[in-house]
Amino acid sequence: MKFLTLIFVAIIALLQYPLWLGKGSWVKVWAINQQIVAQKADNVRLKLRNDTLDAEVRDLKQGYAAIEERARSELGMVKQDEVFYQVIDQIPSKPNPQPVAPPPATNVH
Repeated sequence: MKFLTLIFVAIIALLQYPLWLGKGSWVKVWAINQQIVAQKADNVRLKLRNDTLDAEVRDLKQGYAAIEERARSELGMVKQDEVFYQVIDQIPSKPNPQPVAPPPATNVH
């Protein structure tokens, strides 16, 4: 009877091997599912970026307002006969920091 029990235990162990350690094991399925979740999150982020770029391209193709806005903000351009005023906020004065010693002079021969 012990021999028959050992045979059944061996058969069950052989049947369990592919489930836990084989090609389609639970561990590999779990790892692949984690990769799928990460890829889906990445896809959502990239889709949002692509939608933003698509909207920007449509704005640039449809009219000059977007082009003018970019020229003003990114290139600092102004229209002809337009006066540009730059307003600088007054920064409160701070106490003078400790003076920093100049670097030592090097002798060059």
